Amino acid sequence: MPLEGKTYSGFVAIVGKPNVGKSTLLNALLGAKVAPISPKPQTTRKRLRGILTEGNRQIVFVDTPGLHEPEDALGEFMDQEVFEALSDVNAVVFVVDLRHPPTREDERVAQALKSLVGKVPILLVGNKLDEARYPEEALKAYHALLPEAEVRKLSALDPRQVAGLKAELLALLPEGPFFYPEDFAKSDQSFEDWAAEIVREEAMKRLWEEVPYAIAVKTEEVAKRENGMLYLKAVIYVERPSHKPILIGQGGRKLKEIGQAARKQLEALLGRRVYLDLEVKVYPNWRKDPEALRELGYRS
Repeated sequence: MPLEGKTYSGFVAIVGKPNVGKSTLLNALLGAKVAPISPKPQTTRKRLRGILTEGNRQIVFVDTPGLHEPEDALGEFMDQEVFEALSDVNAVVFVVDLRHPPTREDERVAQALKSLVGKVPILLVGNKLDEARYPEEALKAYHALLPEAEVRKLSALDPRQVAGLKAELLALLPEGPFFYPEDFAKSDQSFEDWAAEIVREEAMKRLWEEVPYAIAVKTEEVAKRENGMLYLKAVIYVERPSHKPILIGQGGRKLKEIGQAARKQLEALLGRRVYLDLEVKVYPNWRKDPEALRELGYRS
């Protein structure tokens, strides 16, 4: 049944430097796991749309990679994803980390938002309030970067605080038709991409130094078995031959650990049994190769 009466809808971009909790906040706002999360920066590499529909209001959240100084073609792609996300939005959530003072990367984000001042609401959201020792001082310093923004502070792990932000964002929406059907999924990404991101998230949690940033994951096959189990084959690509034994681990233990954690998460989120088949391949210097980026889903 189509909705009767007025409807309200709009795009809200979630921006900030790497590792400030943008994806955690998006997942909390949606009440669903749609974006990968790890303690390491640059876990998010592509724009991700999260769809929140409540009554006659619909927000299309655009989660973005952390804005940073790019060092390769992948970094340039990630920054371009941010600028494109800001090109047509109804509001912006600028997320900062209250545990630390502003950095050059925060300044870079604030500078990118200057052109939107006076055109759309910009909420400066201080995150990680539960861990911050001097949140008021930190928030004041962040606000100085973009005085025109309205300030808020919260912990993305606190449901009540997130609910307050969600209600405020829903109230900001202009009148307009929904962009997605009322019963549409919480995200516009394909199942294959979503599953690959779960695998990459678990790998990033367990790898160190350069290796976690040098991996990409691509889902090669999805099939439903007669016994009801979902078969899923994914390939983890690394840049150097020396990365491969690190990822596999002695006796295959590291890869097995990654696979078990990813399978457990997939089964919990899907509510069904999953057989996860992982393979590791070398794709030399893929982060610097535009053609490789296209093949791995980072360019259209």
